[in-house]
Amino acid sequence: MQTLGQQAKVASALMAKAATASKNKALKRLAALLRENTDALQIDNAKDLSRAAAAGLSAPMVDRLRLTPKVLETCAEGCEQLAAMPDVIGEILGMKQQPSGIRVGQMRVPIGVFGMIFESRPNVTIEAASLSIKSGNACILRGGSEAIESNKALALLVQQALQESGLPADAVQLVQTTDREAVGQLITMPAYVDVIIPRGGKGLIERISRDAKVPVIKHLDGNCHTYVDDPCDVAMAVKVADNAKTQKYSPCNASEGLLVAQGVAAEFLPRIGKVYADKGVEMRCCPQSKSILSQVAGAQLVDATEQDWFEEYLAPIISIKVVAHINHYSSHHTDAILTSNHMHAQRFLREVDSASVMVNASTRFADGFEFGLGAEIGISTDKFHARGPVGIEGLTSLKYVVLGDGEVRN
Repeated sequence: MQTLGQQAKVASALMAKAATASKNKALKRLAALLRENTDALQIDNAKDLSRAAAAGLSAPMVDRLRLTPKVLETCAEGCEQLAAMPDVIGEILGMKQQPSGIRVGQMRVPIGVFGMIFESRPNVTIEAASLSIKSGNACILRGGSEAIESNKALALLVQQALQESGLPADAVQLVQTTDREAVGQLITMPAYVDVIIPRGGKGLIERISRDAKVPVIKHLDGNCHTYVDDPCDVAMAVKVADNAKTQKYSPCNASEGLLVAQGVAAEFLPRIGKVYADKGVEMRCCPQSKSILSQVAGAQLVDATEQDWFEEYLAPIISIKVVAHINHYSSHHTDAILTSNHMHAQRFLREVDSASVMVNASTRFADGFEFGLGAEIGISTDKFHARGPVGIEGLTSLKYVVLGDGEVRN
């Protein structure tokens, strides 16, 4: 781990001064390599999937491991999207003339070296690597043991793209061991690592937040809500609430709580209840919502406990309540309002204290690729430095620059 840290530090200095053209070339080459190696990558991925199934991993966890052609194409498109974006490194913001004659502004610069610790999803290797390249950083990646073969194969392609573009291969390094002690080393190396970004289960992130000796960008869980307001377009609300829960169960931006205003509950709940019943979604209900939903044939209804309002299920389960209670129970990740009242929408945007707040849209859009960031390093529910999907700018810092012409301070 010390060697990886030393190599990353050297590479970060080279990446900080790398030409935009070289970084973009590496990203485009990586996109091409992902497409060229789709079949080979799926062979490596199959080894991880087989081992995960044998180990009894849950269906949502196995789903996160899959490197399908669609997942790889999305990774390739993310690389190309990043290559097409302006290079923010070196841009100077807010340059102003001061009474003394000096001009003062801020320059955007890379953070340096970030450590990324993640579970399950091997596509995070590409997202992290591509963002690291575009932002002029170096990174050390430590994926979960369940995806080790996939991650190794992907990291080799990243290093090939870097070398072919005249950039240091050590700018992106994968920790090759599955020994958990490597994580303990990575998060306690402030001489080499400038920030740690954990992406995984709550236990992992709590451990890293507790033990790290370098700053951490994190989110603990994704208890996202969809609030159906009175008034709203009920047909639209059914469509969006369905997508927010069932488009994919395993991501952190899937809605786990459905909150319904009193005035639309009788009309809306039977319609969404039928959708969820047909898709096998278990509904954990407050007494009022359970009473309304009991008329839906085939509905799996369970009495909600207090803990259900806090829960991130990552499964075909949703809590349903006829009330608005977002700020108390939310994990401050992503929350949406479905409404036809402009004033209600504006109040929701101002008052709901989450990293992403949405009006008349599915919470599943809370994603760096969907937000046009090219890719994301993760979702931050912190309030300092970065919040929400963390893209290029979240991996940079600002330093003051002062331009003078011989001025001295009186």
